Amino acid sequence: MSAQPSAVEAPSGKDAAYENFPVGSFLLPRELRPHVAVFYAFARAIDDIADSPTLEPDDKILRLDGFARALNGELQDDARFAKAQAMRRSLSQTGIPLRHCLDLISAFKQDAVKGRYADWADLIDYCNRSAAPVGRFLLDLHGGHRSGYAASDALCNALQVLNHLQDCAQDYRDLDRVYLPGDWLSAEGATVGDLDRPALTTGLRRVVDRCLDGTDALLDEAQALPGGLRSRRLAMESGAILAIARALSGRLRRQDPLAGRVALGKAAFLWCCARGAAFTRAGA
Repeated sequence: MSAQPSAVEAPSGKDAAYENFPVGSFLLPRELRPHVAVFYAFARAIDDIADSPTLEPDDKILRLDGFARALNGELQDDARFAKAQAMRRSLSQTGIPLRHCLDLISAFKQDAVKGRYADWADLIDYCNRSAAPVGRFLLDLHGGHRSGYAASDALCNALQVLNHLQDCAQDYRDLDRVYLPGDWLSAEGATVGDLDRPALTTGLRRVVDRCLDGTDALLDEAQALPGGLRSRRLAMESGAILAIARALSGRLRRQDPLAGRVALGKAAFLWCCARGAAFTRAGA
């Protein structure tokens, strides 16, 4: 049953350079970076399937179910699922449970069939499966956090919401997918159709700001993350990511994501990385 990976995968062309936040950076221990790379490749592959504008929902779910089966030890000779097989080997070597990867698949299967979110709690439930597992994997790989997963979950969920806000117009136009809470849209007199405008309406601006208020509250909770990590290198990485997230949240308050994708420039990105990592190291 061997075939080319592209027969199942739906590559978007995105790579680590596309991400807002450092992926497997030099701050992480050298011996763990290969495991991070395997996890990123796996997550990128299943995310691309969910986000494909050409695949039908049933086809997306079938492909994602194949990744889940391969993770669980099936389809071992099927080259189409090589990234899931590599992920299974990595998890076996590190003793990390399958749950984090299966949660990602659950979220991306939801993306295939669900395009609207009723309220903030509904959105965070999705983030708990689409984003929080990334942080949980990294925590487990680096020896954990003294207070469990809560601060990591808060950071990862904040990053997810920021990404949703950056891509809100494209997600709506390309995938008819809206991650803005429906009750906030109604309360502010905005509609999902406003996402197809060239600029934010007054009501939609208020919805974006409410999402940023929620994001900033998550980042406040995540501030405890670096200080409780057992890995000093991961603490520095998380400090850098916190600084980037704060800067991006501020930029989204000042700029219009419908007018163009709001992102940090290279200089601002590197400054935040250096400042966040240095601050964390100084406080260690």
